[in-house]
Amino acid sequence: MFETAELGRTIAKAEFKRIAPPLREELLKLQSDLHDSGRLQVILVIAGVDGGGKGETVSQLNEWLDPRWLVTRAYDTVTEEERQRPEYWRYWRDLPPRGRIGMFLSAWYSRPVLDRVYDVTDEATFLKQMEHIVRFERSLARDGALILKYWMHLGNEAQEHRLKSLEQDPLTKARVTERDWENWRHYDRFIGVAEQLITRTNKGVAPWLVVEGADPNYRAITVARALRDALERRLSAPEPERPPPPKPAPVDPGRNGKGKKKNAGQGPTGVSTDTLTVLKSLDMAQALDKPVYRKQLVEQQARLHRAHLRAKEAGMSSILVFEGPDAAGKGGAIRRVNQALDVRNYQVHGIAAPTDEEKAQHYLWRFWRLLSRAGHITIFDRSWYGRVLVERVEGFATDDEWRRSYGEINEFEEQLIDHGVVLLKFWIHITEDEQLARFKFREKTPHKRWKLTEEDWRNRGHWHDYETAVDDILQYTSTASAPWTLVEGNDKRFARVKVVRTFADRLEAALDRLMA
Repeated sequence: MFETAELGRTIAKAEFKRIAPPLREELLKLQSDLHDSGRLQVILVIAGVDGGGKGETVSQLNEWLDPRWLVTRAYDTVTEEERQRPEYWRYWRDLPPRGRIGMFLSAWYSRPVLDRVYDVTDEATFLKQMEHIVRFERSLARDGALILKYWMHLGNEAQEHRLKSLEQDPLTKARVTERDWENWRHYDRFIGVAEQLITRTNKGVAPWLVVEGADPNYRAITVARALRDALERRLSAPEPERPPPPKPAPVDPGRNGKGKKKNAGQGPTGVSTDTLTVLKSLDMAQALDKPVYRKQLVEQQARLHRAHLRAKEAGMSSILVFEGPDAAGKGGAIRRVNQALDVRNYQVHGIAAPTDEEKAQHYLWRFWRLLSRAGHITIFDRSWYGRVLVERVEGFATDDEWRRSYGEINEFEEQLIDHGVVLLKFWIHITEDEQLARFKFREKTPHKRWKLTEEDWRNRGHWHDYETAVDDILQYTSTASAPWTLVEGNDKRFARVKVVRTFADRLEAALDRLMA
């Protein structure tokens, strides 16, 4: 695979001086166009053998490009803050926004390669890591990112010569470590793993360019030209047209107090909605009277309190996701969970429409940023499922965007669980009639009136569209390791006890597995 990167290609100093200035001007112009358009983020991964010129390449691009619109990240030993979160947290956190270029030195490729070279991981683990990388890069690319990956290569003898040269220069001597020499002694093993890596992650949406790294002039020009050509292609391509959003649903006629809508049994488009869905099959009559509720709630909160203290001591994190129709009782259920917890140990995030900063990133970016450290509890009042709920129903995401999101969400949740996070997903459901009753109660109650908006009334027109969307969510994202819990919410007392009990059950089971 690497034979073509061991041909000894060079660019003479005089030729470099002739080529470099106009090339730099072209890059600066394209970088400015990229920033002005705000259309896409550019991600450069600079990886390869020790001494192959990774650091020099990053330095060269930092010198040539406008630093205002450039993000550079190099990763060393994992910090304590990073160790307490899933591995990809630090990479998602560092992604450049649209309109900027991010340069990543080795990044998500470094640890899998070194661990495989030194037999820290086996073949199966390595292949799983490669699959995570492919999914990560594909997710970003499908969201519009331009991903370019450069592998800086040196032959065995060239690498030895390069390391010795760096050691002899007082300015670069400190850069060569015993680990670099140890990697060189494992050169054949390293190259074998690198070939596997490139073969499995060289995808059309995130291709590798193998660069001969012996001559710095040749290396710099090759990398810069590839970046220039890729930017020209993407920026000159027409921006894909987004279909217009669907017409807004009518405001629910039931608000005028005259009873059900005339089109009962039909959705806002007049299509029959009599098809049985998972939500329609729930026993919504389940309820608890007040004395039983008070007794059971105290019992379950006590269990949860004990379990969460054990989880905190063990460094076990939990993430709770709450979804459901407006007025379903998500907030009330969250408060009953929180009553059982140490206030210093949880954080509730109410998710609203994305900000401008969040719109400049992949939709999962803002959720990765909010992951808490080990032993803590993160609660999402609405979540990443907005992509396949409100964004789908309201037309804020295209069919392609929301359909591919099921796989992206499963990958995200798989990484959380692999890290040891206890993930619970609650859909708290109420019937249309119950929602209408709660809306009218909010209208009449001064301290609850603020919760009710015109948007809530309008959303009722999409009730059946949301039921269909929830069916798809359950089909595609209720996995063995991250199942959905459907909560019958017409009776708030029943729903609150079920939520607290489910969390206590799952947390106790996870702790038992950990201690086994």
